Amino acid sequence: MEVNLRCGLLGERLAHSYSPQLHAMLGSYGYALFEVPPEQLGVFLQSGSFDALNVTIPYKKSVIPYCAELSETAQKIGSVNTLLRRADGTLFGDNTDYDGFLWLLQRNGGILPGEHAVVLGDGGASKTVQTVLRSLGARVTVLSRRGERGFDALKEQTDAVLLVNATPVGMYPHNGERLIDLTGLPNCRCVLDLIYNPSRTRLLLDAEVRGISCENGLAMLVGQAKRAAELFTGTGIPDSRCEEILCKLNAQMQNLILIGMPGCGKSAVGRLLAERLQRPFFDADAEIERELGCDIPTFFAQYGENAFRTAETKVLERLGKGSGSVIATGGGCVMREENYPLLHQNGKIIWLRRPLDRLPKDGRPISQSTDLRALYAVRRPMYERFCDAAVDNCGTPEETVASILNEEVTR
Repeated sequence: MEVNLRCGLLGERLAHSYSPQLHAMLGSYGYALFEVPPEQLGVFLQSGSFDALNVTIPYKKSVIPYCAELSETAQKIGSVNTLLRRADGTLFGDNTDYDGFLWLLQRNGGILPGEHAVVLGDGGASKTVQTVLRSLGARVTVLSRRGERGFDALKEQTDAVLLVNATPVGMYPHNGERLIDLTGLPNCRCVLDLIYNPSRTRLLLDAEVRGISCENGLAMLVGQAKRAAELFTGTGIPDSRCEEILCKLNAQMQNLILIGMPGCGKSAVGRLLAERLQRPFFDADAEIERELGCDIPTFFAQYGENAFRTAETKVLERLGKGSGSVIATGGGCVMREENYPLLHQNGKIIWLRRPLDRLPKDGRPISQSTDLRALYAVRRPMYERFCDAAVDNCGTPEETVASILNEEVTR
């Protein structure tokens, strides 16, 4: 029966939706994308050409008048993200975003009755977050640009243990933006950001630096899809399946970024790794040369290292915003601390190590003008600081790629 279900996602623009991929991993029912203009919404909903739908912006409120009944959760939140066509042809509206945020919260330690949470934003996502938190007995303070309390009121929330960003601030392509400084929340033990592109917003990067538990909104997306699939099929799905899906999506979305000394094999290994994973490959030095309009040694000779590093940071900023790629960096990119968040925001950083006596110097201005041992002594602490994993590149590129593809490295 499940395979005969006609399900899908209703919205206005859906080209970049993860929903079809998610639901393919959750069940064997059909799942289509329904891009419907506002003036045709009523006709579509009344046509009866579907059994169940997920609903995304801008229609989470617009579908409510077409529902014969709403779940208690949908009534509390004031929006619907799941529609079920009942046997009599009428529509039942529910909201599984509630379940998605609850799972995200529980994965990060939850919240106790009476504890204080701060929510940034007062839009639809914020309403869901507030409903979940209040159902658990938490005290909730909402900060927003147009609400009763602005973001500058953060200084009054010093006892808050949880911060949730329910705004789009920091979302691609506006990576690096943030609304607040976490120094205003000295007792905060957890930061959740509903954004999942980039994987680590500036807010989450700040939380990492401070040692605060944090996570993006991808788990919420998976959790709400899981609950929707259960409603579609009438069959329960274990949380362990969601963990598997979340792990798979994270691995697919993250960049794999290679760092290491000049000549350690980043480009050769990176190309082969991208080929094996069927991902785009970017060589940062080649991208820099394309933007500069000349080769790196020539630019170095004319303008010096500082100008080159500035150009390099600009390229890394662009490459780091993408996702699902393999990126080979220049050997000295680690010497600018500002490059770390640009690479880390969407990537797993892998340090390729090779003995110094096996590093070629041709076409590498700094390697030619500096003692490699002295250069390595300076850079090694930064490679260690930047990397999430280290892999020796002492054999063939194929052997090194096999090591990188080890689950412990790429997961």
